Amino acid sequence: MSHNPNKTLIFTYGTLKRGFANHPLMEDLISHNDAVFIGSYVTDLQLPLVKGPYGVPFLLNLPGSGRHRVRGELYSVSDSGIGRLDELEGIACGHYERLPITLRSEDNGMTEAEAYYGHRSFAEEMWRKNGEAGFDAYTEELAKGYVRRDLRPKDLSFRDAIRLFCVQEV
Repeated sequence: MSHNPNKTLIFTYGTLKRGFANHPLMEDLISHNDAVFIGSYVTDLQLPLVKGPYGVPFLLNLPGSGRHRVRGELYSVSDSGIGRLDELEGIACGHYERLPITLRSEDNGMTEAEAYYGHRSFAEEMWRKNGEAGFDAYTEELAKGYVRRDLRPKDLSFRDAIRLFCVQEV
């Protein structure tokens, strides 16, 4: 696939995947021609995929720390679609950061894209909090612990929830 300069390839690994809580946003983007599903991909590097507060999945940009190549979905997304994804992922609030990632297709072809990684300011603490163990995919079983935004406490910011999650004893 040739890369259109007005489109960004985005790797989704968690709640934006088909069948998960935030996929309706992707469906909306697709219905407005702001996104196209490309296919199933896996990260080239072994990266940590962990669960944070409210069961939220985080891909961590800690190459060499994870034990798995992470499975997910690739989409081509318009600039306006990227704006909506950035808002969902809390880019301006420091929840996630959108960074380059190298992926492999099912036929082992390599593709450069971008992914939403847990912000670097808490990535190492999040990895330690998860016992330096991660997952190769966000599954229905892992999603059972996910708490939708509208059901989360209103008196606590997500950044504060991340901070508390990382420092609480198990």
